[in-house]
Amino acid sequence: MQFVPAAPRIHLDAVYHLHNDGNQPLEALEVRLPGRLAFRVENSEATWDGSALSSQLAPANPRNTLFPLPGRWKISERHTLQLSADFVPRAAADNYFSFSADAFFLPSEGWAPDLLPARGFIASGGVPPKRWLLSVRTPQDFLVHTSGRAVKSSHSGGEVVVQATQTPADQYPFVVAGRYRESQLNAGQQRVVVWSRANFEPAGLRDSVDALSRIVQAYNQAFGNRSKIAAPLWVVQCPVVPGCFTTERSAYAEFLGAEPGSVSSELASADTLMLDFSGAPTNLAAAAPALAASWLGYGQNPGFYDQQPPLSAFPAFASSLGREAVLGSSVRVESIRRALQAIPKPAVKRAPEDPKVLRAKSFLFFYALQDRYGLEVFHRAVNHMLSARRGGGFDLADLIAAFEEEMHENVAEFVRVWMKRPGVPDDFRARYEGTASALAGNSKENTP
Repeated sequence: MQFVPAAPRIHLDAVYHLHNDGNQPLEALEVRLPGRLAFRVENSEATWDGSALSSQLAPANPRNTLFPLPGRWKISERHTLQLSADFVPRAAADNYFSFSADAFFLPSEGWAPDLLPARGFIASGGVPPKRWLLSVRTPQDFLVHTSGRAVKSSHSGGEVVVQATQTPADQYPFVVAGRYRESQLNAGQQRVVVWSRANFEPAGLRDSVDALSRIVQAYNQAFGNRSKIAAPLWVVQCPVVPGCFTTERSAYAEFLGAEPGSVSSELASADTLMLDFSGAPTNLAAAAPALAASWLGYGQNPGFYDQQPPLSAFPAFASSLGREAVLGSSVRVESIRRALQAIPKPAVKRAPEDPKVLRAKSFLFFYALQDRYGLEVFHRAVNHMLSARRGGGFDLADLIAAFEEEMHENVAEFVRVWMKRPGVPDDFRARYEGTASALAGNSKENTP
């Protein structure tokens, strides 16, 4: 791909060396091209072994594009498909991509074409290759960071070309580049690379990095180390805010005291965080929700955002631990009390339970696990579950099994009391609606 700052626009060339390893000849290719409605696509072209291809909307799904082939693609034959297009932003307020004349960010979905499996019995295709190369061409004073592993960088004619090898582990390819200023800092044992548009001196970022260090330490303790590899964590200032934060605000955000509709951080990958600096070093407590996703399996667990209660509240609970690490232990009680306010007293017997009440109970459930079994057991059980299920997802049965392995007792009954009965247990409500001294005396949260 090539970034053209004068427009600004991004020119994409995608080259596929294809082998028909299916069970039947093919008459056409079905491709999901980059989102038609999110941004404007110009100069779109497709070639098959260098010859132009015509296109039409796929009859079964108008979101896809069908490319009839000039001849039957026989089994075992190899051909080359090339797709090219220019991405141009719409109005600034409707910018799906975040790019200006001196920086751009392509998020982890929506910009790369997807080759889809052929329709039919035992269809195959649409599987990423074992290895492919992402090549990015920008003005020579741009810094470039991509998914995958950088293998080559060269300068020529006032431009820089960065090439990075991608593998199936890079499920979500992304690119961020621009005229950034780089600061490298240490947050405890975590090396942090900060890219900012403004000239922030490292000393000016110290408070923010100290906050980040506390979040990293809290997450490592609660959920295990983020990665077996000592890779740096990238914190990059968003080029244009409307195009950076595509994830909708979590339904659990109200329990964390978040402003309505506010989103100021998002993961581009497991090790790259896009942030709204708003002209100054940011308060990294706001980054806690996005960072939590890195520890809990973003990019590894494909169902991370699709869990059922109470696991659906796990990312929000993790976020609250990050905020507590930055803002102090009082955040814990404040978050719990906000969630308790959403649950009627006395409990209302209703099946199914009101969705907001169910969300609040799911959020509080993890605090109840901490109180019931103590922090050390909680950390060991959760670490065991995440380690054992990383890459494959986890559910409530996995959580119960991890705690029962640690405690050698029936944890399923505790879960049933919490999640199947209306409201929350009276002793839990009394503990957290009491005084601060009562909270310390009645909870195992500080059990060594």
